[in-house]
Amino acid sequence: MKNEESSRWDSYKEEAGIGNMKQHKQIITCVKPESIAKEMGLEIGDILISINGTAVKDIFDFHYLVNDEYLEVLIQKADGEEWELEIEKEYEEDLGITFANGLMDEYLSCTNGCIFCFIDQMPKGMRDTLYFKDDDSRLSFLQGNYVTLTNMKDTDVERIIQYHLSPINISFHTTNPELRVKMLKNRFAGDALKKVDRLYEAGIEMNGQIVLCKGINDGAELERSIQDLQRYIPYLRSVSVVPVGLTKFRDGLAKLESFEREDAKQVLNIIHQWQDKIYKEHGFHFVHPGDEWYILAEEEMPSSNQYDGYVQLENGVGMVRLLSDEISDVLKDIAGDDRECVVSLATGVSAFSFIKTYIEQIQEKFPRVKVHLYKIINNFFGEKITVAGLLTGTDLIAQLKGQELGERLLLSHNVLRAGEQVLLDDISVEEIKKALQVQIHIVESSGADFVNAVIEGEKK
Repeated sequence: MKNEESSRWDSYKEEAGIGNMKQHKQIITCVKPESIAKEMGLEIGDILISINGTAVKDIFDFHYLVNDEYLEVLIQKADGEEWELEIEKEYEEDLGITFANGLMDEYLSCTNGCIFCFIDQMPKGMRDTLYFKDDDSRLSFLQGNYVTLTNMKDTDVERIIQYHLSPINISFHTTNPELRVKMLKNRFAGDALKKVDRLYEAGIEMNGQIVLCKGINDGAELERSIQDLQRYIPYLRSVSVVPVGLTKFRDGLAKLESFEREDAKQVLNIIHQWQDKIYKEHGFHFVHPGDEWYILAEEEMPSSNQYDGYVQLENGVGMVRLLSDEISDVLKDIAGDDRECVVSLATGVSAFSFIKTYIEQIQEKFPRVKVHLYKIINNFFGEKITVAGLLTGTDLIAQLKGQELGERLLLSHNVLRAGEQVLLDDISVEEIKKALQVQIHIVESSGADFVNAVIEGEKK
């Protein structure tokens, strides 16, 4: 949205009291230039009432209804006048409007009390949005969120089937109904699994997730879950298995233990056996252990073909292998030279040894590129949290103050809130820059991004 449009929307919102209004009306907050909406004279503050005579409840309805080639769109202008617009367009062509709320409806908060919930392990006094637990199936389609199905009504399932929305990402955790009730602390959690049968019968694509808790849903229970879930192939495309994350803020919460090296080996053994079995039957591996299991077990990461096209990449499955392969490919295709620069890079405990290897590979071709690599201990959440994505500005500043940082400090984009220049503890990139007196370079996800960040910095 342009600054001018943003100002107009803020003014309209203040006049109309929209900030305190429950979002039943679909209020337009942005009209894209050179769009159909712009051509039809729509403006910020206009209200979308219906499409083809059907009221638009939320983003699902909007995307489904707006796809047609011929539309009758009812709009209410700011002065109360109603416009009925007839629009002819290409199938699935966008109108070019966005709304006050991304879902075009209220967000559904989680009704579970999961024993492993990370939000319950957050320290007090942080921003309110960090304590909001969403369990909204619409966010599964829009943002890739995982949902437990306990918040879904039968009508929600029917709409997914009607609109044939795919894929939906489901947090299974266990297929044992009684155990699922205990783990999610929701008496409906076991019955909610029946919704999977309906989605499967309708051919809706799904991905799954299991957060593993030691002595609770591992071992024989993990075996049971995988056995049950593989029956939903091919519509259930993949299931990731990740270890529970335990912060130091667990007073009053369920007693959970950290996984150790031998535990990780047992988990991998179970998953690998099922991978072999399912691959022989279906030609893909289906169930995938998160990278943390290999790090904890001190085992080598699998080859790229083990990840079935990295279908669970956003869930931390295959990130190490993909980045490693991409860096190797980039370095094969570029000629080394004698350029000189000094940079620094900070990462979490889990990724440290891998990052060290990548830097050594780069320095074989660029021997005069010097990198100060720093392993950041997560004192903010506790030392058991080792992933780079949960590093905070507090720890970065405290542990890098006075260190040699060179021309710029490299940080993974994973440390930032989506779309913002702020870390999990509300400290901004600019604040880190000022505190450490160094330029900050946020490194994107690909191997090319990593190599370029080390040897050249941001492209102009």
